[in-house]
Amino acid sequence: MTATAIATVNYHVHKPERQAFELDAGGVVGNLVSPELAATRVNVRDVRPADSNTSFKQASLEFAAFHTDVDVLNDKLAWQPIYDADIKGFLRARLNIDEVIVFDHTVRIDDEASDRKPARNVHSDYSRSGAQQRLIDLLGEARAAEWASGHYAFINVWRPVEAEISSSPLGFILPDSVAEHDWILLDLIYPDRQGQILGLAANPAHQWVYRSRMTPDEVAFFNIFDNRGLPSIAHSALDMLEQPVKHSVRKSIESRTLVRYRDEVNNPGN
Repeated sequence: MTATAIATVNYHVHKPERQAFELDAGGVVGNLVSPELAATRVNVRDVRPADSNTSFKQASLEFAAFHTDVDVLNDKLAWQPIYDADIKGFLRARLNIDEVIVFDHTVRIDDEASDRKPARNVHSDYSRSGAQQRLIDLLGEARAAEWASGHYAFINVWRPVEAEISSSPLGFILPDSVAEHDWILLDLIYPDRQGQILGLAANPAHQWVYRSRMTPDEVAFFNIFDNRGLPSIAHSALDMLEQPVKHSVRKSIESRTLVRYRDEVNNPGN
C-alpha cells in the first residue's frame, strides 16, 4: 500500500497586479521580500515504493541513486569541478543529451542563521520568458539562438547533504494534475539582474508526491523548462516531520543545469 502523509505548503495567490520576489533586498544577503502566500494543508504520496515511483519521461520527475565523494559544506569551492562532472555524467547516462552546462549551485540549510533556507513557496524555476532570457544570459545571443533552434531544457538536480532527510522534504505536484490557470507569473528581482518564475495557486486537484527519507546517495532530477513542451514541475519544501524521533536539520544542494538534446530525439525520456 502506498503511504500518504499530510504536509503544509505555501501556495501563491492570484492578484490583479504583477507580483515579484526581491532577493537580497536592500543589499542584505538572504533578505527576501515575498508576495502573499497562503498556507495550505495537502495530502502527499510517498513514491519510495518501487511500484509507485515516477519517471522523467512521464512526470518530468525521477528519483535515482547518485553517489559523489565531494563535501559541499566543508571543501569551500574545491568541490565544484568534481561535482559538476558527476552531475554531467549522471544526466548523460539517463537522458539523450549532447551537452550539459551546470551553471548554478544553491546549498540550503533549514536554520534561521542560514542565508539560503529551503524554498517554501509552490513554484517552478522559470517561465517561458524567464528561460529564454536565462539562455541568453548563459550563452550569449548568437549561441542561444543556435540552441533555441533545437531542443533544450533546464533541469534541476536536488539531493540531501550530510544526513538523511527527516524534516522538510522536497515535494512535487504531478504535472497532469495542474491546470493552466493555476500558474502565476512572478518577477524575480536580484540586485544585478531580473528573472521570471512561475508560482502556483491552490487547487484541490493537485497530486503531491515526495520520496521519504532521502539520503545523500539519492537525487531527484526534474524538469523546470523544456522548449519542446515537457511540462515544468511545481515543487516546494514540505512542512512535515518524516521521522519525529530522528530529527536532523535539513541540508540540501540543488544544481541547475542547461541541457541540449540530440536533434534526432524528440522525446527526452526515450
